[in-house]
Amino acid sequence: MQLCNLVTSNSVTLTKSNMRTFALGLFTAAGLLAAQTGALGQMLINGAGATFPYPIYSKWFDQYAKVDPSVRFNYQSIGSGGGQKQILAETVDFGASDGPMSDDNLSKAPGKILHIPTVAGAVVVTYNLPGSPKLKLDGPAIADIFMGKLTKWNDKRIAELNPGVKLPDTDLVVVHRSDGSGTSYIFTDYLSSVSPTWEKEVGRNTSVKWPAGLGAKGNEGVAGQVKQLPGTIGYVELAYAHQNKLPSAEVKNAAGNFITPSAEAVTEALAAAKVPDDFRFSMVNAAGDKAYPIAGATWLLVYEQQKDPAKGRKLVEFLDWALTRGEGMTSALDYASLPESLQKRVLEKIKTIKY
Repeated sequence: MQLCNLVTSNSVTLTKSNMRTFALGLFTAAGLLAAQTGALGQMLINGAGATFPYPIYSKWFDQYAKVDPSVRFNYQSIGSGGGQKQILAETVDFGASDGPMSDDNLSKAPGKILHIPTVAGAVVVTYNLPGSPKLKLDGPAIADIFMGKLTKWNDKRIAELNPGVKLPDTDLVVVHRSDGSGTSYIFTDYLSSVSPTWEKEVGRNTSVKWPAGLGAKGNEGVAGQVKQLPGTIGYVELAYAHQNKLPSAEVKNAAGNFITPSAEAVTEALAAAKVPDDFRFSMVNAAGDKAYPIAGATWLLVYEQQKDPAKGRKLVEFLDWALTRGEGMTSALDYASLPESLQKRVLEKIKTIKY
């Protein structure tokens, strides 16, 4: 009735067409409002970053909606580099990264950013070969493969590590990440720790100038390329290899043992890690007979001083739940929970977030 009065008072004739346009405008405005506040008045907390922990974060966000129905999480799996950029730009409520932020990046932030470690996981070397044989590889061989120095699957060095395995006389095609990636940080951190040549010529970072290979976006992209293209070799987080039914190589650790990647082997590596007060640490090539060497933690990046008190409170409540209740879901998705001693330290850090 009010709409009719408004139309009459302004001497406007609405056709069926512009009535639809008018209704569409109202619908669009309502959609934008819903996107900001969440469905049914839920508070929407936005995050973006690492693909490495996406499977466990998705599970946590889904489960937490049952714990606190008043809040909903929207997480965009865009890579660690993107997560760091978004938190610096304050376009998200939290970022996510598998590589710690550099001092230089932290200095660009408008406020103090905290690194909150959540879980740890394995980066695996996966490949596409006939029959999916179980391969053994060591650090120097992996480094030379990704530098483009080993170009055939039946190369003598690979064959010597795998006696009795029939290796094809075909080209070895490297697949690596094309986006800024914490998975790449862990992988290149490991290669830098086992190969002086790699450290000097390529280095460790979320993005590096890859000496060889094809680029793919996200853990999903690398896994997809390896699964589709025979003769390829790449690196992904363990859960992505399992989801795509891809094999994972056993990797020689610092103790000289070939270790199958698993949550248990990551726990062994995490237990040996030295963790500073700011929680920016590396755990690659860790000591320990059973430690898997290409392992790393993943962090949520949050501002110590929250701008929105209501969102800040909800974010703190979620972080506390994830560290104390969410850990029960980690091993089923191939992640390792934080050791109790580290968990206590992280919970104390969470309490310092101001809102």
